[in-house]
Amino acid sequence: MEISVIPVILVCSILALLSAGYYANQVLSLKVDSKSSGLSEDKISRLKEISGAISEGAMAFLSQEYKYVAGFAAVFTILIFFVLDNSATPDVNEGLYSAIAFVTGAVISSVCAFLGMRIATAGNVRTTIAATKSITDAFRVAFNSGAVMGFGLTGLAVLGMLAIVMLFRHLIPESIEQHYIMEMVAGFGLGGSTVALFGRVGGGIYTKAADVGADLVGKVEAGIPEDDPRNPAVIADNVGDNVGDIAGMGADLFGSCAEATCAALVIGATSAALAGNIDALLYPLLISAVGIPICLITAMFARLKANATQVEPTLRGQLIISTVLMSVAIYFATNWAMIDSFDLGSMTVTRNGVLASVLSGLWAGMLIGYMTERYTSHGFKHVRRLAAASDKGPAINIIYGLSLGYESAVVPVIAIALTTYISWTYAGMYGIAMSAIGMISTIATGLTIDAYGPVSDNAGGIAEMAELPKQVRERTDLLDAAGNTTAAIGKGFAIGSAVLTALALFAAFLTRAHFESLNMLSPMVFAGLFVGGVLPFLFTAQTMLAVGRAAEGMIVEVRRQFREIPGLLEGKAKADYRRCVAISTKSALQEMIAPAILVLFAPMVVGVIFGVEALAGLLAGSLISGVVMALSTSNSGGGWDNAKKYIEKTEGKGTEKHKAAVVGDTVGDPFKDTSGPSLNILMKLMAILSLVFVPFFQSAHEWLLQALGM
Repeated sequence: MEISVIPVILVCSILALLSAGYYANQVLSLKVDSKSSGLSEDKISRLKEISGAISEGAMAFLSQEYKYVAGFAAVFTILIFFVLDNSATPDVNEGLYSAIAFVTGAVISSVCAFLGMRIATAGNVRTTIAATKSITDAFRVAFNSGAVMGFGLTGLAVLGMLAIVMLFRHLIPESIEQHYIMEMVAGFGLGGSTVALFGRVGGGIYTKAADVGADLVGKVEAGIPEDDPRNPAVIADNVGDNVGDIAGMGADLFGSCAEATCAALVIGATSAALAGNIDALLYPLLISAVGIPICLITAMFARLKANATQVEPTLRGQLIISTVLMSVAIYFATNWAMIDSFDLGSMTVTRNGVLASVLSGLWAGMLIGYMTERYTSHGFKHVRRLAAASDKGPAINIIYGLSLGYESAVVPVIAIALTTYISWTYAGMYGIAMSAIGMISTIATGLTIDAYGPVSDNAGGIAEMAELPKQVRERTDLLDAAGNTTAAIGKGFAIGSAVLTALALFAAFLTRAHFESLNMLSPMVFAGLFVGGVLPFLFTAQTMLAVGRAAEGMIVEVRRQFREIPGLLEGKAKADYRRCVAISTKSALQEMIAPAILVLFAPMVVGVIFGVEALAGLLAGSLISGVVMALSTSNSGGGWDNAKKYIEKTEGKGTEKHKAAVVGDTVGDPFKDTSGPSLNILMKLMAILSLVFVPFFQSAHEWLLQALGM
């Protein structure tokens, strides 16, 4: 008897959750006490106090942020329920099922963020404790902390998607065509992406408001070291690393996984051959599921030698190993589950065409990660050239950094273009969706090494604030140096997957809107292209300005404390960390509203007033300009950051050259951690929202034309 893909997907998703539980237990089983660390009780007490403050601040921010998320989700749930057109399926309320999928996606995405945050804030202090013993022990704790997020999120995403698909297939009458069911399932991706919007934008504003304030007043004005306990913003800075790069990145990639799968299911279900074969229909979910054991095997190779002086090769090896192994797994999975050929519109798609599409996306992701490393790691010429230029002052540093970012976008965009060409040629719109699935098929590994970065960064900050021996900070700095590069690689990977996911959703949107082709010379489409092209610039302006305004409040507060708390700069008094955490929280929650409104309502306004043809142009324009803007800003910020660290490593701190690099790094903070990554959400959320609301846009636009007598 042949085995169905359903139990395989189920087993793989459960394996991911069990793996996340195992890694969590590995982290939490380490005791924060004097017996296991050899530190004094006073030091242990200080470590617990610092890590407790970081954890408290992170969870408090998430709790407040998700109140806003709940409000927006409630509005959209009601909107989905009442406005979706049921004329094509009179026996089934599409709005009800789409709303159920939406809420499920939003809830699972939120749970992933909370779980990842819990382990990350528990793992940071344990990484510090482990660093008192060896670099190997510290690496293992940081890596395990990241693996909880990597495998936990992937398992919940795959399990959630499978549950929704199977539930809807069971509840909805068999007379309803499969593509209508998959269109309702698409609400799951919209729910995940809505949470990601607030996680990325709110978390990005939070972390950079604290970071910019801490750097400008602490390092530049007061001349004190990074993570110095005298700096009132230092706890808020460490909290920000978690809410931005753990919760934000997790929600972002959860959205990519859910949305790309939804797009593939919607497009695939329009083919009678795929719709009639459950194994072939669920092939996109199978690819994501098969990636789980592959990433688990890859994690076994994450070993660091006791005398290691570099961590980057080990983490880079994770990407290479997972990509190679996944290529083999995709070949066998495709031959097993995918049918020989199927018709998609006027095109006949073969099994090998689907295979080529998935592999092209997988290896494009690898190439984007490699190019991101070349432009953001100080092991390569671009960052070293930027560091060398810093001796001419901050203006030259900023000019070189901007140039680095613009240049870094070229190869990744070409890689995405080639992937698009290959997948479209061999498998049409379905190929586009499957290339996105291919790129995120190793998401567990990507998230693991990305979440490793904030944990290592926090470990170094805790070591500095607790005034542990110099050797401990040297070990955590070694881990953190690799974390900066892997964080940049993770952002590049997230941007690349976001572009392909948005393109897949765009293809699904065209399919659901019944567009066989799009006339680029149509006045409506062309006008939409221009408007869509400027949206990423407006969004970037909003998020950059949001960081600037939030940082102003932080700067004022840090200066006030330095001025009004006697003995603070001399180390004789304690800073008011809670006040700075509160400022970052309040500012981030207020400032994230305007960018959120832009992303959520721009496609709705255009779709209702100007129609789906104009909306298609809007989506295409925002996608093309958004990918270049996202890559260039993210890599400029990463380059500025590592140029500063390269100067610190080779020449030390306090020189005019170093001060110029600190200014560049501060300018780059909102580039790499707020605006650049947040553009992922703009591209994906507008596309998935357009896909879900296509019937409403069409009927509302027709009603408007009739009301206006046009």
